[in-house]
Amino acid sequence: MSTITFDKLAYIDHLKSAGISDDQARAHAVALDSALHETVATQADVQRLESKIELQERDLKIWFGKMMAWQLTAIAALLAIATAAIKLL
Repeated sequence: MSTITFDKLAYIDHLKSAGISDDQARAHAVALDSALHETVATQADVQRLESKIELQERDLKIWFGKMMAWQLTAIAALLAIATAAIKLL
């Protein structure tokens, strides 16, 4: 992230020389300084998050596939047991 250099005093002086009162010039300078230094997401931040989401989505699909395989194995085992029990009757 790039750093923005903002000279509040020069900005206040410029506003005052244009006829803005001292209090208003200071209020504008503080507001602009706050706005310039707020952290915002960049395109690179968004791309990093998209990559992480894609990896988590892949991992979730793999986990879900393993769970489905385990369930099918359990169902097959239960059917085998039920079939063997019926044959014994």
